[in-house]
Amino acid sequence: MLTPQDSHIDRAFNRSMQVKLFIVAAMMFGFGFALVPMYRAICQITGINNLVQKDVGAREAKNTQVDMSRSVSIEFDANARGPLEFKPEQNSLDIHPGEVMTVMYQVTNDQGRRVKAQAIPSYAPKQATEYFKKIECFCFMQQTLLPGETKRMPVVFVVDPKLPKDVKTITLSYTFFELDAPKSVAKGT
Repeated sequence: MLTPQDSHIDRAFNRSMQVKLFIVAAMMFGFGFALVPMYRAICQITGINNLVQKDVGAREAKNTQVDMSRSVSIEFDANARGPLEFKPEQNSLDIHPGEVMTVMYQVTNDQGRRVKAQAIPSYAPKQATEYFKKIECFCFMQQTLLPGETKRMPVVFVVDPKLPKDVKTITLSYTFFELDAPKSVAKGT
């Protein structure tokens, strides 16, 4: 049988445990909340996951010499994840390495609501990634489209003349992702 003193000890132990658990839960919440800025800082310091930042050396790329002795075919691709229609205004372009070029992409919001989205680039072949320099790109920022709105968005780029001679074609592909999609849209219902 429990004595009043035992009952008092149990209550004190339970309160102490409750305070400890509350502190642990608050620390876990704080750590989870701090992960996003920590991740961004680590990525910025290490240069990891910089797909939406201006290419390093892109400003200097404007001053490159054009290699008129060869041409490279650039193919443009577009994919959309979500309620957007997204496409390049031209499917391919032949350029000389060192030439600064501009191509346009078009995105349309067919929804009856505002849509916020971000484009992520990818390149093929993978070895061409370091030679394809974007000077200006819609992928550097999030895009907000009003219901029914269509936007024309530029990509200004240059292919470094140091591109290996065996690379004759580069494919620039963008995937547009909707950010902050409503739960019913995200689940596909």
